[in-house]
Amino acid sequence: MTDLLSQREQLNYIAAQAADARLNVELETEGMTLNIGPQHPATHGTLRIIVRLDGEQVVWAEPSAGYMHRGYEKLTEVRTYPQVTTLVNRIDWLGSFANEVPFILAAEKLMEVEAPPRAQHIRTILFELSRIANIVLFLGDLGVQLGAVTPAFFAFRDREHVLNLIESATGGRFHPNFDRIGGLKDDLPKGFVEETRQVMKKIRQFCDENEDLLIGNEIFQARTRGVGIIPRDIALQYGLSGPNLRASGVDWDLRRDQKLPMAWDKVDWKVWTHPDGDSFARCWVRLQETREATKIVDQLLDTLPAGPIMAKVPRIIKVPEGEAWVSTENPLGEMGYYVVSKGDLGPFRVKIRSASFNNVSIASWVLRGVYVPDVIAILASLYFILGDIDR
Repeated sequence: MTDLLSQREQLNYIAAQAADARLNVELETEGMTLNIGPQHPATHGTLRIIVRLDGEQVVWAEPSAGYMHRGYEKLTEVRTYPQVTTLVNRIDWLGSFANEVPFILAAEKLMEVEAPPRAQHIRTILFELSRIANIVLFLGDLGVQLGAVTPAFFAFRDREHVLNLIESATGGRFHPNFDRIGGLKDDLPKGFVEETRQVMKKIRQFCDENEDLLIGNEIFQARTRGVGIIPRDIALQYGLSGPNLRASGVDWDLRRDQKLPMAWDKVDWKVWTHPDGDSFARCWVRLQETREATKIVDQLLDTLPAGPIMAKVPRIIKVPEGEAWVSTENPLGEMGYYVVSKGDLGPFRVKIRSASFNNVSIASWVLRGVYVPDVIAILASLYFILGDIDR
């Protein structure tokens, strides 16, 4: 009797396996090509990602840029040097003042002019305020991409305080057009220093709230830890820079590692890295950089020198013939301008190296093998602005 039961169990098991096999054959599907976009996700710009799927797994991905091409590099050829700042403001529209700085520094390098110490300090303060405004929005928007809306409300609330400061000093909320060859358009307004100190406290409080609400959330960590890992060597091969590179363990920051006529070397601050290289690491590094930016601003306010904000430059700017390359550590990564002058009122040629182009280029590598729900999390963690790509 026992042998008979054993025989029946074996036959039932074989029949069940055969039924599973038939079901698997019936459910087997062909690969699918899916277009993610072209769309305009909030402030990021218009992007299209073409992915090939095997079930819910991405087997191939290719970013398709160019939907926002506005020809910044060509337009600089028909602008005077002061007019170019109006154009470059709009490349990465969330960190616009930071875009002005490397271009102005390249023109100053060709003219052999250096801004006075006070102007250098104010430039650096506004640069770091642009970084804070940029990354605070990233920290809030990343939560939205993963289904958490509340962090975005916090981000927009506190980013407004920073934009108020930038507007009070420059007159422009998103596009300051404030930098000048040899210095700045104006000095800081009355009350700016004390108000900025108060806002830096609010931003540090935002970072603490974000760490509790989002970064420390177990659902957020499940969606980002071990997802979209970019090893150190791959990050270097694709030319990643900024937080995306430091999140892969590369200790490299242009504010510290190159000498520019700015004020970063006048204060104490730390470059943060993370060994994991995943989506969580990229978010975590940016959170720490926001805290460091507030410390940089506070120290620069404490050591703000007196004196003029403009060097002696001709009323009509003619940059001597030559070539210059200057790059800075912008909120999204390395932003550089290669300026060629023929001695005219405007540049002969300008080549722009923007961080977002490389941030998106690696999508074809990092999205391979992930599942569809992880695609948005990875793209959000890479953080790019499409105007920064389609130059």
